[in-house]
Amino acid sequence: MNAVTVQEHTDPGTTRATGGIRIGVRPENRRHQIVKLTWTGLWLFYLSAPVIDLVRGGHSAGARLLGTLGLAAFVVWYLVLVLRVGRETAVPRVLLSLGVLAAQATVLSLTLGREWLVLFVYVSISSGAALPGECSRWTVPGATALLAATASVVPGGDEYLAGLLIPALMGGFAMVGVRAMIRTTMELREARATVAQLAANEERLRMARDLHDLLGHSLSLITLKSELAGRMLPDHPDRAARQVADIEQVCRQALVDVREAVSGYRRPTLPGELAGARTALTAAGVAADLPTEAPAELAEEEESALAWSLREAVTNVVRHSGAKRCTVTLTSCQTLAGPVMELTVADDGAGGPAVPGNGLTGLTERLEAVGGSLSAGPAGKTGFRVLVRVPLGSPS
Repeated sequence: MNAVTVQEHTDPGTTRATGGIRIGVRPENRRHQIVKLTWTGLWLFYLSAPVIDLVRGGHSAGARLLGTLGLAAFVVWYLVLVLRVGRETAVPRVLLSLGVLAAQATVLSLTLGREWLVLFVYVSISSGAALPGECSRWTVPGATALLAATASVVPGGDEYLAGLLIPALMGGFAMVGVRAMIRTTMELREARATVAQLAANEERLRMARDLHDLLGHSLSLITLKSELAGRMLPDHPDRAARQVADIEQVCRQALVDVREAVSGYRRPTLPGELAGARTALTAAGVAADLPTEAPAELAEEEESALAWSLREAVTNVVRHSGAKRCTVTLTSCQTLAGPVMELTVADDGAGGPAVPGNGLTGLTERLEAVGGSLSAGPAGKTGFRVLVRVPLGSPS
């Protein structure tokens, strides 16, 4: 495991290659596409009945060949419809595709037998997945009705109908719900990205206003005294010198004000870093177990040191650990040196020894400035733990 390094938190709307597909996020690379295709393909297991019928159903060689081609075409058409979930496609084109799929299911069932009635379940599911709710609430029952009508014609189809009606209806409407959930999730992601952008813009405006308020008066005073000193210099050099001294004092005070303002903008807070850590871990696919509230008894320097430690430790978990779970605890305890606040960031990742780096060195220096300490290393056979101690009641 590499050393902790300082890094800004990842944009919540950004996706990472975590080996899985998150709801509402389209596949970003070939690996994601393969995972999604594999997950969708698992449900093709229920096509075993038509496959067994092709092998053992006593059909002629020509019927087997046509049945195999028809089943392959049906599966490809079904996958195209289902894998396009969340994309915008004209409803008439989707309806035409569903009509082709339903026609394939009907022809195959009528010509090859009752085992092929299961294809209508896939027609219903693809209908719910590919069409908006206002359309699929009609097409799902329509596909189920077509199943019932076809089963009444196919020899022995009534025996299969009871076991297929419920899966066709429930599967279709379940996909309607999944589609709605995906759309809502995508809209929430877009809204969150918009809110983050608006917040950043508002922060820039606030900084611009504060700097204007800080420097506007000082710069105006410097300009006025500079003009006054220029006029006094030929006849009253001593008075001009006093004006120059005043200019120096105003410049120094303005520099102090700017430094304090910039330090205030840069100083992280524990509530903000806890929220940011939860967002970063969730975006990385890491289960996050974090406190819901930050301790209220911390001084400004103590809170800042703990917040920087939390940010860097979580960044390390996201970037290097490959962990599935990260646990963060904040506890106050009594030691021989006095009361301290302990921050622990532990993960179940690859582990390994701590490697000194710029982030770890900088973090240690921050903690030493407030009398704190840091220890980092493996936590058992797997995992890594960062333990930070900051004394309570340090001078502010």
